Amino acid sequence: MRTRAGETRRRIVDAAYQLFYQGGFARVGVDAIATAAGITKRTLYQHFESKDALIAAVLDIQHELMLARIRQWADTTSGDRGDVVDALFAGLQQWASKRDWRGSGFTRAAIEFTDSPGHPARKAARRHKTAVEAVLAEALTESGDGDGAALARQLMLLIEGCQVLVLIHGQREYIAAAADAARGLVQSRLARSALREALATLREEPGSAAPPRRQPSAAR
Repeated sequence: MRTRAGETRRRIVDAAYQLFYQGGFARVGVDAIATAAGITKRTLYQHFESKDALIAAVLDIQHELMLARIRQWADTTSGDRGDVVDALFAGLQQWASKRDWRGSGFTRAAIEFTDSPGHPARKAARRHKTAVEAVLAEALTESGDGDGAALARQLMLLIEGCQVLVLIHGQREYIAAAADAARGLVQSRLARSALREALATLREEPGSAAPPRRQPSAAR
C-alpha cells in the first residue's frame, strides 16, 4: 500500500516526466514541475534533493516501465527473425504515429547532457539501451540459428537512427526505410548461413575433394 508521501513522490515523478518529455530535461524547471504536481517547490525538494536526483528517479521508473513492455513484446513475438524484425518496426511505426511522440526520452536525455558524461541521465540512457539490446538479442537468438547479439546491435543502430531522422524531417518514412534495411540484414545472414551449410555438405560428400591448386607458370 502506497503511503501519502509515496503518492506525492509518484505524482512529482509523473508530472516531471510529462514536462521533461515535452519540453526537454534541461529546459524544464522545478517551478513548473511543482505547479504541475500541485505542490510547492519546498515540498518537491523534501522528496528530491536536486533536479538531477529527480531526473534520475524519472528515468529509473521509465526504464522499468519500458523494459517491461519490451519484454512483453518479445514474449509474444513468434516466428523467424524476419517476423521479429517486422513486428519490431511495426511497433515503432505505431508508437511514432502518436500525436505527442517526441522520440526516445532516453536518447534525448543523453543528447541534452552530452557535455556531462557522469550525469544521471547519461548513465540511465546507457543502462536502458544496453538492456533493450540484450532483450532484442535474446529474441533474435531464439528465432534463428546462432547468436543474435551482432544482429541486435545492427538493429539498434537502425532503430536509433530512424527515430532521430523522423524528428529532424518529420517524416515517418524513415522508419519504413530502416525496416527495409533490417530485412536486408536478416536475408543477408540467411544467405551466408545457407552458403556455409552447402559448402559443409559438399566437403562431407564421398569423393568430393578440393580442386587442385593451380601451379604457378614458369617464368619466360
